[in-house]
Amino acid sequence: MTGRAPTGSRGDGGGTAFVEVRDVTITHDGESTATPDGTSFEVRRGEVVLLLGPSGSGKSTLALALNGLIPHSIPAAVTGRVRIDGLDAGTTPVSTLSTRVGMVFQDPDAQLVTGTLLDEVAFGPENLRLPVEEVLARAEDALRRVGLWDRRADNPDRLSGGGRQRLAIACALAMGSPLLVLDEPTANLDPAGIEEVYATLAEVSAAGDRAIVLIEHNLDAAVSITDRVVALDARGRTVADGPTDAVLRGHAAELHALGVWLPVSTLAALALRDAGWPLEPLPLTPDELAAAVDGIPAPPAPPGTAATERAGSPAAERAASPTVIEVRGLDVSRGRTPILHDIDLTVRAGEFVAIVGANGAGKTTLLQAISGVIPVPRGHVSISGADPARTDLRTLARRIGFVFQNPEHQFIAHTVTEELAHGLRLQRLPEADVQGRVRDVLERFGLVDKADVHPFLLSGGQKRRLSVGTALVAGAPILALDEPTFGQDRARADELLGLLSALRDAGTTILVVTHDMQLVTDYADRTIVIEGGRVTADAATSDVFADDALLRRAGLRLPPLRRALQGSRHPALARATRLADLAPRENLP
Repeated sequence: MTGRAPTGSRGDGGGTAFVEVRDVTITHDGESTATPDGTSFEVRRGEVVLLLGPSGSGKSTLALALNGLIPHSIPAAVTGRVRIDGLDAGTTPVSTLSTRVGMVFQDPDAQLVTGTLLDEVAFGPENLRLPVEEVLARAEDALRRVGLWDRRADNPDRLSGGGRQRLAIACALAMGSPLLVLDEPTANLDPAGIEEVYATLAEVSAAGDRAIVLIEHNLDAAVSITDRVVALDARGRTVADGPTDAVLRGHAAELHALGVWLPVSTLAALALRDAGWPLEPLPLTPDELAAAVDGIPAPPAPPGTAATERAGSPAAERAASPTVIEVRGLDVSRGRTPILHDIDLTVRAGEFVAIVGANGAGKTTLLQAISGVIPVPRGHVSISGADPARTDLRTLARRIGFVFQNPEHQFIAHTVTEELAHGLRLQRLPEADVQGRVRDVLERFGLVDKADVHPFLLSGGQKRRLSVGTALVAGAPILALDEPTFGQDRARADELLGLLSALRDAGTTILVVTHDMQLVTDYADRTIVIEGGRVTADAATSDVFADDALLRRAGLRLPPLRRALQGSRHPALARATRLADLAPRENLP
């Protein structure tokens, strides 16, 4: 079994629900469709409940309804019942609910307001008018739990995206609320940081006096602490609600069809089932997958089949491609703090390059310097022969498209359509071409029904798809993407990465900053490791992930699939690094 003890053995067990959601529909102002549309579930003290659903199903909307921001601060029509500790969330002031609900938003920048980390974490308890000694004790405990106590005097702006996420979690912990609601709390964290956060959440939940509602796409981390899973369909209706094992194992095929994330080991097992491996029950963790496949014989391969080669240009062909990005002696500082040191890189046309490293290593800064988003104070960057610092934005946009880590940082128009059309009009394309390209992106990214919606009113996943679409629509030969799958459900992430791979095969150069190690091994030809602002590895992805010492030192981890199968007694599985290596059946001789 995976997860914790069955519900009812901790806290108030089968007693009164702390959270009660009954037949809830929420329709945002200006929208005609409700999402969620009739969801129901309960959460008791001591439970950790994972809320799953496709992008746009209303998960984040539900989270905002639990702490009263919807409808008190964010206008929306709510029907049904949301009760927190017996209080009606629709009529109880947010100030009252805040003593019962601690919230970690999808975007940590939305809740950080003060000048130091210590002040930030103390801000909530201070507003509860607690004694100074207790405020400071809570703040110290929370910062230590997330590994930020030593930086308590720093300004939050100096933290990386992952560091700000940990700070937001510390703020919620310091409030001491009996309910924690976390909306993708590890989306911006490196693998080591994810382990730290879930160790903290496991410690909090083990006490049994708090309930946790978790919205998370990284199920490989979340499954270890989750008691129950509530799954929503695309309209936000509850389609499964039960213990973790019962839902993730028993409804795996249904959830997979909905396009939601499952643990990588479960996705691998579904692929292996299609390839003829009799895996029952479905594994949820790498250890379970390893034990399951090594306990059964491999199915016979069809006559005359052989393993397929990894898609993409061979290394020799890439080496002969022209150089499109050249970086020499690059140094970047933020204020007086050095970020990047003496970076040298060469990227050739048609490469799919992953840039990885711990939070704060300098990955995003490097991508921004390459793309011309930030100036280069020392060193040289060339994009197809052009210096980004000396190239006008219109010309630069035709050479490289950039996607920010936070989608909202790049939105400037009032509708989705105008956002997509803006860059094309700057290039003075004929209006018929502009409309044709915009329509194609809207259809490709499932945003047709959001064409006239303001970008800031989209769901987190829809915002990310729009941000990627604005980079793709211009047809630049180089794409630089910072966490492109952030906020995406599995179906949309697969669609996006399949599109990027197709573009790479057609000659587009792809640079991706990501903390998703499975994504890296599934798609990247080459991986660059950044440690402390320096390039410490730059090699074929398979070579980087064969170096355990490098991964550990850089705060990285083996992808779940590799962890599960690297020691398998079946040679075909032991060689597998990508989910695509497991299916179809002819790929497993």
